[in-house]
Amino acid sequence: MNRAIKKVAILGSGIMGSRIACHFANIGVEALLLDIVPRELNDAEKAKGLTLENKAVRNRIVNDALKSTLKSKPSPIYKKEFASLIETGNFDDDMSKIKDVDWIMEVVVERLDIKKIVFDNVVKYRKPGTLITSNTSGIPIHMMIEDRDDDFKKHFCGTHFFNPPRYLKLFEVIPTPETSTEVTDFLMNYGRNYLGKTSVLAKDTPAFIANRVGIYSIMELFHVVNEMGMTIEEVDKLTGPVIGRAKSATFRTVDVVGLDTLVHVANGLYNGVPDDEAHDLFKLPSYIETMMENNWLGSKTKQGFYKRVKNDQGKKEILSLDLNTLEYRTKKRAKFATLEMTKTIDKVIDRFKVLVKGKDKAGEFYRKSFSGLFQYVSNRIPEISDELYKIDDGMKAGFGWEHGPFQVWDAIGVEKGIKMMEAEGKKPAQWVYDMVASGQKSFYTLADSKMSYFDIPAKENKIIPGQESFIILDNIRKTSKIWENSGSVIHDLGDGIINVEFTSKMNSIGGEVLQGLQKGIELAEKDYRGMIVGNQGPNFSVGANLAMIFMLAIEQEYDELNMAIKQFQDTMMRMRYSSIPVIAAPHGMTFGGGAEITLHADKVVAAAETYIGLVEFGVGVIPGGGGSKEFALRASDSFKTGDVEVNALQEAFMTIAMAKVATSAHEAYDLGFLKKGRDHVVVNRDNQIAMAKKHAILMAESGYTQPAKRKDIKVLGRQVLGMFNVGTDSMVAGKFISEHDRKVANKLAYVMAGGDLTEKTLVREQYLLDLEREAFLSLLTEKKTLERIQHMLQKGKPLRN
Repeated sequence: MNRAIKKVAILGSGIMGSRIACHFANIGVEALLLDIVPRELNDAEKAKGLTLENKAVRNRIVNDALKSTLKSKPSPIYKKEFASLIETGNFDDDMSKIKDVDWIMEVVVERLDIKKIVFDNVVKYRKPGTLITSNTSGIPIHMMIEDRDDDFKKHFCGTHFFNPPRYLKLFEVIPTPETSTEVTDFLMNYGRNYLGKTSVLAKDTPAFIANRVGIYSIMELFHVVNEMGMTIEEVDKLTGPVIGRAKSATFRTVDVVGLDTLVHVANGLYNGVPDDEAHDLFKLPSYIETMMENNWLGSKTKQGFYKRVKNDQGKKEILSLDLNTLEYRTKKRAKFATLEMTKTIDKVIDRFKVLVKGKDKAGEFYRKSFSGLFQYVSNRIPEISDELYKIDDGMKAGFGWEHGPFQVWDAIGVEKGIKMMEAEGKKPAQWVYDMVASGQKSFYTLADSKMSYFDIPAKENKIIPGQESFIILDNIRKTSKIWENSGSVIHDLGDGIINVEFTSKMNSIGGEVLQGLQKGIELAEKDYRGMIVGNQGPNFSVGANLAMIFMLAIEQEYDELNMAIKQFQDTMMRMRYSSIPVIAAPHGMTFGGGAEITLHADKVVAAAETYIGLVEFGVGVIPGGGGSKEFALRASDSFKTGDVEVNALQEAFMTIAMAKVATSAHEAYDLGFLKKGRDHVVVNRDNQIAMAKKHAILMAESGYTQPAKRKDIKVLGRQVLGMFNVGTDSMVAGKFISEHDRKVANKLAYVMAGGDLTEKTLVREQYLLDLEREAFLSLLTEKKTLERIQHMLQKGKPLRN
């Protein structure tokens, strides 16, 4: 059947329920969010003379939950206005409304008896054929359908989101033996193509896939830290970005999630998997039990493994918990020789073979922890999954690991991994020994641009399903490369479309990247019909190469600086006025120069999670790669649609002067980085390059024509320049900005006003570009600007205010 989801009902408005409702609103689906009716009035309601029959009282729990969720950081919703798609109500008054929805999802407290009571109420109103699922993280799915009719059973399964649903990509689908194949297939597809998730088909086993392996991994570390006499700082240093995991690593992550949440799942596993070979690891160490007794649960109780305090000087300080004394102390710096050996290895996947060879405590830690992890995941097949890639997908999408356990094992070497395990008193499942004995030396194999996994029952490689709808650059890298330098690679994507990928550190933009963009246009105009600018790293681009700019400015190489900035501007104009369509595919951090590249494309196919902004003010300069010019141009275009000229230009000016960053692609429309009716947003970033290619082909086949250079940009001159300068003067007087900030703002005002012209004038783009470049270079002679750039470089952070 052709099933469409127009409206969903979310039953339960707690942390998960309200955030799941927000994510459905993110993709344009109406959500009915329901919860229980309060049993008594609160003080505010009593003061107002309300009764338990008032609607505001009856919906207080759900409304307060949603209100709190919408205020939370990071935001669960792409754009505040999207919250209007969420309707609230309560189980007693509004449950009948579920007859009009296409999908009912239960997200109440994790107690089977309560869930069954909710389902008893659901069956009174549910329309036959309506999807009915549970977001449980641990209750067996099959126990929820006892005594239900066939239609309920056929359309019921588990759908497990990870918190926060907007940001964590995992969507576990857990069918029962009674679930229709059509329903399972639909949910897997819907999760992937509509919700933007990595859909993983899981078995109805305790904690499913990701939590089973993830909680094992954390609990194993809880025991290892005592066994090896390590500090929490040392463990967090070893289990964070160096191995492709979150900066919060292990103990800080537990503080954020809440120790009680972790303990709840761990206790469930201890009781639910008595035959698990790691059963004893799920038993809480004594220090965890003490922390629970003391209510040291993490961020929610203001202290956990870490505690933020004010020191004797009145400054904020983060203390660490000593696991031996259970007293808080000053944080200790963790440093290991093994980690020093990986500093020159940019790719995380290439670090593992070095890490496990370490001769210090770090090397010992990695050998011990990876040996245990490899044993555990190999033994979970076929218990929690028949296919090994699903375990890797679950850990990457649910816990934010850059590489799953089997991928890490491959990086170390399967046979070397076995020897390491045996030396640690561990051993993998028998199927791993059998695989190696058969001549298969890895879990994954790349052939013909498709990734295959070793299928254990069939004892052969099989292509991972779903790849046909995506373009995965890592898979085609060896066969599609047509040109490269040290900062960029050009790939032939087929059908006459090429892609320029940045390969510099953090995808920063320097001469090599600009050369790659120029070369891409040159090749495309000669032999192809369209070009994409896209990559699949964590971020599109953090902006210009600050180190290069700083070095040239310090050495007062102003001619070279002028040439470098002009090269950037010329490349942007080359993109804008090429004879082939150029599509930008931004995602993640898209700052400074990355935003300027996006602004000069013919079309943007942005990932929903795109955080774009011209943030140059943070280091005391204005956008110099065409960004200042482009915002003046776009303001001029808005004049033609009836916008008040001064107001439109002021809004564009403030976006740059306040270094505003869109927190989603949808916000980027409002800030002027994306154009409505032209640009496109994709929820699943895995599909972004493929979608960009489709748009490039469509533009080429629709008769793309090289644009004529603009000479009709309306600038307002003195009319607006004086107003901007008065505004910055008042900001300084009020001590809102510094003298240097005023200087930077006035330079930007001069560019966007078109200079000190006596009247409104139509100008060419190059005129504004020249003003922009001159202002940018002049600011690089300022001591304050150079101090800010140096500070930013020392912190090692991307350019952001």
